[in-house]
Amino acid sequence: MIRVENLTLQFGKRILFDEANVLFAQGNCYGVIGANGAGKSTFLKILSGVKDANKGTVHIEPGKRLAVLKQDHFEYDEVTVLNAVMMGHSKLWSIMQEKDAIYAKADFSDADGIKASELEEEFAEMDGWNAEPEAAALLSGIGIKEADHSKQMKDLNGNQKVRVLLAQALFGNPDILILDEPTNDLDIETVSWLEDFLLDFKNTVIVVSHDRHFLDTVCTHTVDIDFAKINTYTGNYSFWYESSQLALKQKLAQNKKMEDKRKEMQAFIDRFSANASKSKQATSRRKMLEKLNLEEIKPSSRKYPGIIFNQQREAGDQILSVKNLSYSVDGNPLLNEVDFTINKGDKISIISKNGLATTAFYQILDGALQPDSGGFEFGQTITKAYLPNENEKFFSDDPMSLMDWLRQYAQIKDEQYIRGFLGKMLFSGEEVHKMSNVLSGGEKVRCMISRMMMKEANVLLLDEPTNHLDLESITAFNNSLMNFKGTVIFTSHDHQFTQTVANRIIELTPTGIIDQLKTLDEYLADKKIQETRTLMYEGNLVG
Repeated sequence: MIRVENLTLQFGKRILFDEANVLFAQGNCYGVIGANGAGKSTFLKILSGVKDANKGTVHIEPGKRLAVLKQDHFEYDEVTVLNAVMMGHSKLWSIMQEKDAIYAKADFSDADGIKASELEEEFAEMDGWNAEPEAAALLSGIGIKEADHSKQMKDLNGNQKVRVLLAQALFGNPDILILDEPTNDLDIETVSWLEDFLLDFKNTVIVVSHDRHFLDTVCTHTVDIDFAKINTYTGNYSFWYESSQLALKQKLAQNKKMEDKRKEMQAFIDRFSANASKSKQATSRRKMLEKLNLEEIKPSSRKYPGIIFNQQREAGDQILSVKNLSYSVDGNPLLNEVDFTINKGDKISIISKNGLATTAFYQILDGALQPDSGGFEFGQTITKAYLPNENEKFFSDDPMSLMDWLRQYAQIKDEQYIRGFLGKMLFSGEEVHKMSNVLSGGEKVRCMISRMMMKEANVLLLDEPTNHLDLESITAFNNSLMNFKGTVIFTSHDHQFTQTVANRIIELTPTGIIDQLKTLDEYLADKKIQETRTLMYEGNLVG
């Protein structure tokens, strides 16, 4: 379907790919992974023809159509939403425009009639008569209301534009689908819709994503960019991750008996295969792990940050009480009589279809916003640490080194003490003198996590903590919260993060809250809860 041969890309002395060879076959879904800066997005740009490599070729089977998730949110501003989706199939769109122009001619000739007939035949062969219904169905599935289909793209907000561009990439059953971070800005329900769509998709998918649940659900193969090479493995992300960790463990124990090693590897494959057989992927895509070969997977060069949250003081029984909390913006209720009590041992996921509601909730708890009515009270033994959704204000003052930046928040000013926390977050050696105004989004979040770890709080407030982080940091963060003995209140669109950390779900709706002692999957699978959610968002039920 699509073959990469001898691909080499180099920037100065830095080599991203060196003589890489990859084959992407029909019907498979490939998850492209690699550390930050490994070249994942660059690789997708080379595949789609947007960027050239220094050496090597990309062969696409003749006659096959390739579709790419566009990143320019302003390219289609003067186009209606429905037309923007159909423009994803450029050949079909061109035929539609050409035949419409012929029919609009005032001096319609016999030659025009013949040409129009030829176009109509080609249009029918491409299933053009179903183009509008298909585009509308994709938009509805991706969360764009029917009333917005006829609007111009410029009249949509950024979140809606992302969804339309995703529908555009999916439109028209492309032979090869290339998606770079397709789950960004999507809520859990829409991500689930996209997972189902891709599970039923019969052609080739190549995707980069930081959403591990998404990768595990849809991917049949993992494409790992490491050591300037590109290697393809059968299996999803979790299989690659767990087996690479096992390979590293065995590499470090070189004197381990070969028979013991073989038994350990086989036991791992048997356990993973048994778990995978129960997954959504096994029943829906029917392409699940046909052959797992642990021996071919090498230890990774990736480094995982050391995220460890300790409590300076264990919390008492009184954690947090929220009483009739309400907050509106321009008359639109974000929080409506929010009322609940947090118990010791709770790890709560705060969810909402409106991200402004969850962010407002955390800002109120942090004291940055005042509620319209109601209030809250933390217990006397509580110390809290807050990771906000937006952290720019923490880095907007005069630039300073990371050492000086973190020292602001430290009770112990000793350099080795500060270096220790920065080192845990992979800032080592001379990197601790890096200036705060040149940090990437992911580096800023890692600095904020260092700041949190220093506080040794017993309650953590986390608003979208995985934003801007790579898979390695997300995995380390996820594991740290699972092991944390204190209380966690968090919001995340990362399904696996939420499923593995939360033991309680609180959903904020415009008419009240839903509060359940369930995991995320249990919450989403409960039909009565889903019926209640629908009624509360529609304003037909007050919680």
